[in-house]
Amino acid sequence: MQKIFTEFSTNAILKIGDEALLESHETAKQPSLYTFIRSTDNPLEIIVDSIPYSIKPNSVLALTTVQYFKLISGSGLLVYQFNREFYCIKDHDHEVSCAGLLFFGNVHIPIIQLENKEQNKLNTLHDVFLEELNTKDTIQAEMLRMLMARFIIIVTRLLKADQDVLHVSKNTKMDLLRDFNLLVEENYRTAHNVSFYAERLFKSPKTLSNTFAKLNTSPLQIIHERIILEAKRLLVYTDKTAKEIAYEIGFDDASHLSRLFKKYTALSPSDFKKQLRKVN
Repeated sequence: MQKIFTEFSTNAILKIGDEALLESHETAKQPSLYTFIRSTDNPLEIIVDSIPYSIKPNSVLALTTVQYFKLISGSGLLVYQFNREFYCIKDHDHEVSCAGLLFFGNVHIPIIQLENKEQNKLNTLHDVFLEELNTKDTIQAEMLRMLMARFIIIVTRLLKADQDVLHVSKNTKMDLLRDFNLLVEENYRTAHNVSFYAERLFKSPKTLSNTFAKLNTSPLQIIHERIILEAKRLLVYTDKTAKEIAYEIGFDDASHLSRLFKKYTALSPSDFKKQLRKVN
């Protein structure tokens, strides 16, 4: 069973299904989407960043797009996958943001055990998810984002309540990447240079670049992608001009944002906005 939601204007993706969504992870690889895996009646065996985990039935775990994940065994799973364009395209407070406790926090892999009450709550939420995925109207995207926010709030509260699961990662490269992403989330509007983040992480820019190269990314790319994501959000959901958006994201000259935006999307902010009007 697989249900997929896509939004052309923002490139947003939401997938909900069973273990079939994880078939490509028979060998270790990085998920292309943020992923929640919920075990139901059966245990789950996985490997994340070379560390094996035995997950009990009725548990939830969260995976980022930077972790190397391998599925060993598991059935009856409920899997939720989404990209930043789907969830982080709108403002959320720190508790439920993609840079919060579940993603890029101080934990290696959050695993939350569900009691009967929480199981029933998430079962109901799952049913509503499926209902909304079958409802095609102008507010479908907004409803699905609200449901995902609700899911994340529930799981985050459970994680905060169970301090035993907050174990610290021994993988320093992954910790550095999470810390960097969290800093970017907090400062991308005003800090566009790698040196700013390197200083706060007590690393040299070269050290950051070399470390991230081994993880198939770069610090500058992460900064740029977050800026472009916010520019898209403002273009889609507000009436602000390209110049106003540029200033809001920290560019003194709107042409600088325009060049960066075109590099990543092949369109200028103005052309992107025009394309949205044609679609709508």
